[in-house]
Amino acid sequence: MGISLKDVSSDRIHDLSRGRVAAFNLMEQLAVDWSVLIPEVLPRDLARRVRERIGDEKSITRRMKLAGEALAHSPKPMEVLERYTAHPSDTVRGWLCYLVAALERETFREYLDLIEPFADDPHFGVREWAWIAVRPHVARDVDGAIRELSRWSESPSVNLRRYTTEITRPRGVWCHHLAALKAEPWRGEPLLEPLKADPEKYVQDSVANWLNDATRTSPQWVMEIVACWEKTSPTNATHRIARRALRTINKKK
Repeated sequence: MGISLKDVSSDRIHDLSRGRVAAFNLMEQLAVDWSVLIPEVLPRDLARRVRERIGDEKSITRRMKLAGEALAHSPKPMEVLERYTAHPSDTVRGWLCYLVAALERETFREYLDLIEPFADDPHFGVREWAWIAVRPHVARDVDGAIRELSRWSESPSVNLRRYTTEITRPRGVWCHHLAALKAEPWRGEPLLEPLKADPEKYVQDSVANWLNDATRTSPQWVMEIVACWEKTSPTNATHRIARRALRTINKKK
């Protein structure tokens, strides 16, 4: 059974909108009243900047981006970043993901260094904003981004390992496609190979989704890499990834 905004209690909305707690799910994220949250958590000058930047935008993804840009263009964005990184509101921490993405930096490595605490955030929503916000920088230099992300493919953190594949999915969710990886998905192998037998389902699902994306344009390549993995890594984890990676192909048979 699904849930709707009416299932979120008024007391809960009160705490969410004042930035006192983090949302449990998407419905709670959507229940946050930004007209209350912005002046509650931000000083007057920053609150004004964010309100003016957002205007009457309704899309949650677009609003998050606009809020982050407003903070990035404030007089002291790095102080804002430091001040709110541990804020209890996942929405506020999500703004910071877009703040990071809107900063002027010379290398992709610099963006990764700044986004790391959000990519490894304990909250599911912040982790999603962390890759969605930075993904446009991947598109500018796919191979360079993959080289930098590869250091996270063997990270002890399940969240960082998953981040490497989620941010580079050829098609992705709630974001623009990566044309380079749709056309030549094999360029992503440096990220995929270390994760072919990852013990965590959270990572397995992301790897499988990455490959399933690639089946839309390069089904033969996906079938070949999956067959190779199952031969060289005959584990339950690899088998699960392979099965899920081929789900679209198998549906067509």
